[in-house]
Amino acid sequence: MTRILAIGDIHGCTRAFDTLLAAVAPTPDDLIVTLGDYVDRGPDSRGAIDRVLALKKSHRLVAIRGNHDLMMMEARHSDDARREWVRCGGGAALASYAQPGDVGTLADVPADHWHFFDRELVDWYEIDTHFFVHGTVYADEPLTDQPTYMLHWEQCLRSQRPHVSGKIMVCGHTSQKSGVPLNLGHAVCIDTWVYATGWLTCLEVKSERVWQANQAGELRTARLDEISPCV
Repeated sequence: MTRILAIGDIHGCTRAFDTLLAAVAPTPDDLIVTLGDYVDRGPDSRGAIDRVLALKKSHRLVAIRGNHDLMMMEARHSDDARREWVRCGGGAALASYAQPGDVGTLADVPADHWHFFDRELVDWYEIDTHFFVHGTVYADEPLTDQPTYMLHWEQCLRSQRPHVSGKIMVCGHTSQKSGVPLNLGHAVCIDTWVYATGWLTCLEVKSERVWQANQAGELRTARLDEISPCV
């Protein structure tokens, strides 16, 4: 049976990412949807992009654009944008691209990574029962009319209303510092703060099975309603 696997904000945390992928064991028949923020804050942004690119070659994968990915893209265009990106965690990303003994620069980012940012990321994705974004959406607007600042920057709060489509929203961006997904029934946020003291989360959206891994290499799994009852 084909699984729809949503993976939350990776933020350069490749040890957690590797542990998670080993446990989930996606097959070429599965569809993987990564929810953005591949870079910044964690120690290995370069490795996170390398792993996503490898998955994209061997599996069906849809990569959503996150606000940190957008900031890295914009950092190429002005000193102010670069400084803002570095202030928000981009310094860790640059360090992951540095040559031994050097300080990383944007010139060290390989061409296939820029191609990934510029050409392979999407703002949203939908299936028959769910849709996937990084940030959130206006409940009364169709996905095609959502402004990009909602999709990339705004947070999913407990006051989030059901979307007009009737589909369940799966998102990241709004870090759940408890390490537990926010489950509203009509919306699920799976950014569970992996770069700090939390977990990287994968949700199989049809069965609602959850896998979580952290940077210590620890793993846990449960059903969504077992770890996060609908509020």
